[in-house]
This record gives sequence, structure tokens and C-alpha cells, in this order.
Amino acid sequence: MKNDVLKIKNMAFYGYHGLFEEEAKLGQKFEVDVEIYGNFRGLAHNNTPQTVDYPRVCKIVEQVVTEERFGLVEALADRIADVLQSELGLTKLLVRVRKPNPPVSVNFDGVEVEVIRR
Repeated sequence: MKNDVLKIKNMAFYGYHGLFEEEAKLGQKFEVDVEIYGNFRGLAHNNTPQTVDYPRVCKIVEQVVTEERFGLVEALADRIADVLQSELGLTKLLVRVRKPNPPVSVNFDGVEVEVIRR
């Protein structure tokens, strides 16, 4: 059976992640998507076997992005997934973190990391 999914898309926060010294000083915008997989059957009838407190998901993501610091976007995505799993007891989720304007001389759309936890 295919899982149901709740998607929270394009949360944007200002953070200080990256390997370069100027990233620690100046900071930059980070975008985060979270997909939470589960069984939402029965929710239409107020029979709530599993509900997702998505305002809390957003708050947790915001806290990790704005209050912690990581050298790698991969580490940031991993930490977000770990905290969401431990705080909310999620069994399967996907976290996608984008760094739209990394400090490199090549023109491109940015860096995106995706982690999946089962």
C-alpha cells in the first residue's frame, strides 16, 4: 500500500551555514521542504489514527536552521530530519534543504540536498 504524504513546501529562513568564513558572518537564505509519510485514512471522519502537527514541524525546522550552525548543507538536512523524528516520532520523512545563493563564481540555481529517513 502506498503511503499518504503531507508536504510542507518552501519554508524560508535566514541562517549561517557553510564552510566559508563570510557565510558565518553574513549568513544567507535557506529553503526547506518536509514530506511526512503515514496513513491518514479516517481523518475525514474525525477518527484520527495519526495526525501531523505541521505548525510544530515548521517551528522545529526554523529553530534548527536559525539557532544552530553547520558547515555542510548535508549536515543541516540530516539534523532537521533527526530532530523531527525524535521530537515527533515520525517513522518516514523526507527533508530537502536548498541553498539558493552559494558563494561560488559559477552561475546556477543553487545547491539542494535531500535526505530520506525510514
